[in-house]
Amino acid sequence: MEVLRSPLSAAQKGKLISAGYTSIDLLSSVSPSHLALELKISESEALEILNTISDSNSETTSTSCSIVKGAQSAWDMLQEEETLVRITTSSSDFDNILGGGISCKEVTEIGGVPGIGKTQLGIQLAVNVQIPYDYGGLGGKAIYIDTEGSFMVERALQIAEACGDDMAEYSRLYHKGSSHFHEVKMQPKDFLENIFYFRVCSYTEQIALINYLDKFITDHKDVKVVIIDSITFHFRQDFDDMALRTRLLSGMALKLMKLAKNFGVAVVVLNQVTTKYSDGSFHLALALGDSWSHASTNRIILHWNGNERYAYIEKSPSLRSASAPYSVTGKGIRNSASNNKRIKNT
Repeated sequence: MEVLRSPLSAAQKGKLISAGYTSIDLLSSVSPSHLALELKISESEALEILNTISDSNSETTSTSCSIVKGAQSAWDMLQEEETLVRITTSSSDFDNILGGGISCKEVTEIGGVPGIGKTQLGIQLAVNVQIPYDYGGLGGKAIYIDTEGSFMVERALQIAEACGDDMAEYSRLYHKGSSHFHEVKMQPKDFLENIFYFRVCSYTEQIALINYLDKFITDHKDVKVVIIDSITFHFRQDFDDMALRTRLLSGMALKLMKLAKNFGVAVVVLNQVTTKYSDGSFHLALALGDSWSHASTNRIILHWNGNERYAYIEKSPSLRSASAPYSVTGKGIRNSASNNKRIKNT
């Protein structure tokens, strides 16, 4: 069957034909992530297109049905991993140990002591996910779930202004010597309008909101990052029944993993620290216990080394353990000032 005769919308047909998919048969072995990349659409919309075509042509495309429902070759999985889009932290040193930034389609847990910059990093990611494609970004929107009341809109404005300045500088350098200067169209107000902010005041509200995110992201397909600041707060304050807490946290972790995979978004959960007794002494560890430590794909510890902030990759299936310095500046997250001095001296 030709794409033109399919039950898809006119806009979807146009995108498929422009990408060379004139026949439905050509889509029989295409994964949602690959189609999303080619058509520059969200993975959820790509999945919707493949499902619509599968339903309308079920007699002759049984192989496509299995692929749409999750069957993948190891080669396809490798290609997906190599083409994963990432959100920059605005620190090149930090990005380097992350393979380019925070990965979409994965849950990344970031923990550390108070004052280390967890919320600053969360706000930075909510801004940076909006950097347009032309500037190497995702051109997406952000969901920010605030459980502690720590989100500062004034700080978000500062970081948005700095991001706009960085894009303008990039444009000047990229088009240096050319008459084709591209003015940055995004204003600080635009960045703020693209951050969907939710304030939750109890663990029941937190669970209800996470259950609602599936529908919200379906209705807002440009969302590319979900930030929870912090995942911990209400689960440390309100609980005596630890078995119930473990069950609720496990259910929430599963929903966040599915959300990341099904919609191709980056899920970033910020965590607090607690004291843990082992080997005859107390030391700092991320909160919520050992069972929660398996809830994320990647786990990053933010810590002090003298007067300098460091990020350390504690757990990741695809990244090696490594650390990098970073700074929290008036403009947001940046490379460590002392590291920049060392580079200049060499």
